[in-house]
Amino acid sequence: MNSTSDAGPPSEMDIQPISPALGANLEWLGTRFEDCADLSIFQWHYGPDLRHTAFSVYFDSLTENKTINYMKSSLQDLVPHELGPAASVTPEDVIRFFGSHGVSSQYAKLVNDLQEVTDEIVTGHLVIFFNGWNQALSYKVALLITRQVSEPVAESVVHGPRESTVENLQKNIGMIRQRLKTPNLKLEKFIFGAETKTEINIAYLINAVNLEVLTELKERLSRMKQVNVLDTSFIEEWIEDSTYSPFPQFRYTERPDTAAAALLDGKIVVLVEGTGSILICPGLFTEMYQSSEDFYQRSIIASLIRMMRIFAFFIALSLPSIYIALTTFHPELIPTVLLLALMNAREGIPFPAFYEAAIMEFFFELLREAGARMPRQIGATISIVGALVIGEAAISAGIASPTMVVVVALTGIASFAIPQYNMATALRIIKIPLMILSTFLGGFGLMIGYLWILLHLTSLRSLGQPYLSPLAPLQPKQLMDTIIRAPLKVLLRSPRNKLFGSKK
Repeated sequence: MNSTSDAGPPSEMDIQPISPALGANLEWLGTRFEDCADLSIFQWHYGPDLRHTAFSVYFDSLTENKTINYMKSSLQDLVPHELGPAASVTPEDVIRFFGSHGVSSQYAKLVNDLQEVTDEIVTGHLVIFFNGWNQALSYKVALLITRQVSEPVAESVVHGPRESTVENLQKNIGMIRQRLKTPNLKLEKFIFGAETKTEINIAYLINAVNLEVLTELKERLSRMKQVNVLDTSFIEEWIEDSTYSPFPQFRYTERPDTAAAALLDGKIVVLVEGTGSILICPGLFTEMYQSSEDFYQRSIIASLIRMMRIFAFFIALSLPSIYIALTTFHPELIPTVLLLALMNAREGIPFPAFYEAAIMEFFFELLREAGARMPRQIGATISIVGALVIGEAAISAGIASPTMVVVVALTGIASFAIPQYNMATALRIIKIPLMILSTFLGGFGLMIGYLWILLHLTSLRSLGQPYLSPLAPLQPKQLMDTIIRAPLKVLLRSPRNKLFGSKK
């Protein structure tokens, strides 16, 4: 799929003005929308003795039929009441009125050229052409088809609001506005793609946002005006600093309360029409292990949960590598009783520890992917039953030891404890090179891998901001809401914390 348009410079058709002759406009629309079976053109007569002609054009698939039928039933619903009875309206009346008063309705506007007419039609508007007038009226009658607000699917809720974003942009903006009732919440609108014409909004609090980051984001977005955007992930890949880094440089959320908290913290959120995922930028490493529910728990509980997530990060990243390094190169570091148990469990296994771990990791990832793609009602059951059956069969067949099955299972469970799915996916990729280094160099190779990851993280940026901030560079006053979550009464008194106070 091409993500950019190859349309080139505007043609004469693109800049053609509206003709006073209805026939010329009909011919242009017929050429422009050739083979569009859902395009409706309704011609009608009006004025004294129905001498004057006009026509309406719209897409059946994008407009509300009830509204269209109601508007068709009476010309008086299409033109202002100031023009008098529908039977006496003439083209001169229409031109004179709109030339003097413009359009006062929020659902209508004047259109001046045929390219603008095209844009109005494909976005669910009804456009009306009058004979003898080189302008047209556009009425907003779009049919909104969207699911109802429900609980988040990707972010389970224990405490706090249970609203989830939907595929309707205005609803998502409204849910954020309900939480941030301030004129400081700014929204900027962009239209991307020559074919998709996707509406994108960036939102930020003007008194909390980093203006340098905001300028950088706008500059990067300006480069993708012709990109046909279908989902928020298109924006992420286009504006990220390091495309080939396995670590995500932005956060996603389906929760309006999480987006509101991010805005209060000085972040910028990106909302895309047609998708329920909200992009939060910039995304820092420490924020990948935080959840909005941390603020709905008591401080000590939230801090312990955060530390547990960080511990889960190291388990998901390196537990198979540690097992390979210890059993292959450093058995003297294993207590004698445990070493004897491991040797007894591996007796009869035909593969080295690396191949054993690689086989089990492959089947575990395969089961996880199958469970995600299958219908939700049976996906979880298949994943659990499949893991139990395959694990038991692998042990019985002598392909894998019970210890390796436990190691792989703990690694997978630890990845599920990380709130951001894209970070858990990154760990699934990074652990493979660490396993290879441990196979050839043991603990020394594992330390080389850790050093490479640390160097990469310290050099990584998100919209120009250090990825490891506030750990590197160290900002002690910002550490109250990173690894631990300080009590709210402490955060409330902190002038550096933007979540509960103004930026100073």
